[in-house]
Amino acid sequence: MSTQYNFSLWNIWVASTLLKILLFPAYYSTDFDVHRNWLSITKLLPLNRWYLENTSEWTLDYPPFFAYFEWFLSLFVPASVSQDGCISLLAKGEFGMPTVIFQRSTVIVSEIVLFISLQYFVSKSSNLKEKKRNFVVASSIVLSPGFFMVDHIHFQYNGFLMGILVFSIVNAKLGNYLQCGFWFAVLLCFKHIFLYIAPSYFVYLLSAYCLDSRARFPTTISDTFNYVKWKNLFRLASVVLGVFAVAFGPFIYYGQLYIVLQRLFPFSRGLTHAYWAPNIWAIYSLIDRVLIQVALRVPGTAPILSLIFKQLDLERLKTANTLTRGLVGDVEFFVLPNIQPNHTFLLTLFYQSLSLVPLFLNPTFERFIGSMTLCAWASFLFGWHVHEKAIMLIIIPFTFLIPRDRKLLPLYETLTASGYVSLFPLLFGSAEWLFKALLTFVWFVIFSNSFNEVCDFSSTTSRRVFILDRLNFFYIVGLIPLSCVIQLLDIQSRNFEVLQRFEFLRLMAYSTYCAIGVISSWNMFSWLYFLDDTLWERREAKQKAH
Repeated sequence: MSTQYNFSLWNIWVASTLLKILLFPAYYSTDFDVHRNWLSITKLLPLNRWYLENTSEWTLDYPPFFAYFEWFLSLFVPASVSQDGCISLLAKGEFGMPTVIFQRSTVIVSEIVLFISLQYFVSKSSNLKEKKRNFVVASSIVLSPGFFMVDHIHFQYNGFLMGILVFSIVNAKLGNYLQCGFWFAVLLCFKHIFLYIAPSYFVYLLSAYCLDSRARFPTTISDTFNYVKWKNLFRLASVVLGVFAVAFGPFIYYGQLYIVLQRLFPFSRGLTHAYWAPNIWAIYSLIDRVLIQVALRVPGTAPILSLIFKQLDLERLKTANTLTRGLVGDVEFFVLPNIQPNHTFLLTLFYQSLSLVPLFLNPTFERFIGSMTLCAWASFLFGWHVHEKAIMLIIIPFTFLIPRDRKLLPLYETLTASGYVSLFPLLFGSAEWLFKALLTFVWFVIFSNSFNEVCDFSSTTSRRVFILDRLNFFYIVGLIPLSCVIQLLDIQSRNFEVLQRFEFLRLMAYSTYCAIGVISSWNMFSWLYFLDDTLWERREAKQKAH
């Protein structure tokens, strides 16, 4: 008797929706008022005033498609919700529960795009084994603790946007290059943070769709003409430019393109965002704080440090004798050299470029996802003013690779454990802490076991996988006492003023410990991407055989 499998995400959608409704009364961040203000701007003002409005500090700073999306949502605001304060241009919003219910409902409804795109991904599986794997991938994404924490408590629309990304990824897997380019262009016009992975799309679509791999590599002008598939290039360019024309055309017409771009790329912001995202600059900032304390408290070290770091000012250093600096706003370094935007740009570009070379030479779907993951990783680790929530842009593409080989699983476990725990400081309150901790733990246990069952095994790397498993286990277990102790200190800070003065120490502990996990998993993934050809050849061989 054959076993019947159900690969529908419908039950997951129903169950998760009920849970999300229960989260309506939970804490929400200033992002909630940001989107409420954007609803008001697009509802009350003509289009040519959208990117000029500045009554509130939460000005419209997303690309035009997201502005159109907010305008579309504003059409469905009931009169009672509008009267509650949902639609009003104020410096700071004044609203009640009706507005909260409406806006949280829009997040749930818009997230249907993610479920549809992942169901489409599962339905395109070629056989039962692949369908099982793809269903585990899809389930792990739609139940991601990141979406619950960032979208349904903190408040954003990442599930909706990631759904568009999944449509693009699935079309890339199917070889539908025009659709792949179309969906990614649409995504860029919704949120410009996806520029992190744009280099991978550019190289992949250029090499796989616009260049003729059968032709001789060009050495002359004539060879170049034959090497390029001009018809495909014009088709792709027309699709992408058409999308951008629809998005930015009205603002070009009003002569506001420069104003829009200024809103999208405010480089006046500091190196770090709110608190330190778990990246290279978190470690860099920690070292600077440690050196400050060493210089101030250990006799004789200050002159030595001033010789090593020429910019060190001993008199100015005395004003830095605090561990609470850096909670919000720009971070100033007192011992180590200050980081400028061009430094972060060059570092990001360098590490992204490394991942693009293998993709250009071998533009397979697996290489494409690997390069996309590394581009997002490089932007997260080295970028300027990186949001801690950008960790999702690494996790989601990486998830599509996990079934390829068991050796990827330890890296994924390290990344997801450290990445999701790094989001904990976004949410406040004991109830929220219990929810996020329990949800992350349950998700991690379920999908670590699920991926372990569906992953392919590589007999040549069993010892290395065993060692990585042990190291990852100890690191991941360390996240449990870390989060528990910090939560206990948060609770006790209400009773002890001294703990309130050192709030940033708790955030620093999250950032630096999680940064170790994010950076180490990046190192291991880079090793596999560049040096372990068997990881990328086995499926390619199967594809050629078929």
